[in-house]
Amino acid sequence: MATASGEDGGDLLDRLRAQGVVRLGIAGEIPFGYIDKDGELTGEAPELAKVVFKRLGVDRVQPVPTEFGSLIPGLASQQFDVVAAGMYINPDRCAQVIFSDPDYQMLDSFIVRKGNPLGLRNYADVVAKKARFATGTGYAEIQYAVEAGYAEGDILIVPDQVAGLNAVEAGRVDVFAGTALTTREVVKKSARTEVTEAFKPIVGGKPHVDGGGFAFRPTETRLRDAFNVELAKLKKSGELLRILAPFGFSEDEMTDLTAKELCGG
Repeated sequence: MATASGEDGGDLLDRLRAQGVVRLGIAGEIPFGYIDKDGELTGEAPELAKVVFKRLGVDRVQPVPTEFGSLIPGLASQQFDVVAAGMYINPDRCAQVIFSDPDYQMLDSFIVRKGNPLGLRNYADVVAKKARFATGTGYAEIQYAVEAGYAEGDILIVPDQVAGLNAVEAGRVDVFAGTALTTREVVKKSARTEVTEAFKPIVGGKPHVDGGGFAFRPTETRLRDAFNVELAKLKKSGELLRILAPFGFSEDEMTDLTAKELCGG
């Protein structure tokens, strides 16, 4: 596919090098991409972008905050150059943008009472033990539980992982499901609960893994490919984990998945 400049693969990387700055679309989501209390751009995606773009010859990054739902339209209308928001790579989005390979994968885990008295390790256990189950508003975990055989009407829906922790501590539910990252972080403040080992939910009979990456306009394959080369080096050296660790990411979130696999290709 050719750009307006007529050059296959796009000329954005050349233009960014000439300008010395890349505009990053972010959605104000902790820990993915946000402006901190000092007014500084941070989060796992912007911090990784700073390192990768410096290696590509672009010294500065500039945040362009928007709503999450406006990230792909904003990219298409050139409000920013790259989406740096930890966006999950899925077939619907792959039809609109091109993705870098994922810089992290996301598994699920449960918040349970200390000692995990019901022995809950996955959604099948929740169903088998008839455990009282909670998860967050709009979370993918609702569907994962239903797929395992849990009645949707029996799920306690709470606003977020903090409310989920409170529900487990108060004994209103036996288990709260969320991403391994968010559950692991929130239980650090709790003496009465623990987090289970991260696991892959079963979707369509197969273990399912989400992965997040950077989105580019479909014409900008040269930039995406150059980004992937540097990302692969950071994965191999272990530097990627060092960049992401301050935001709660662990070895569990490191992945060798490709964008092609997550796009369903």
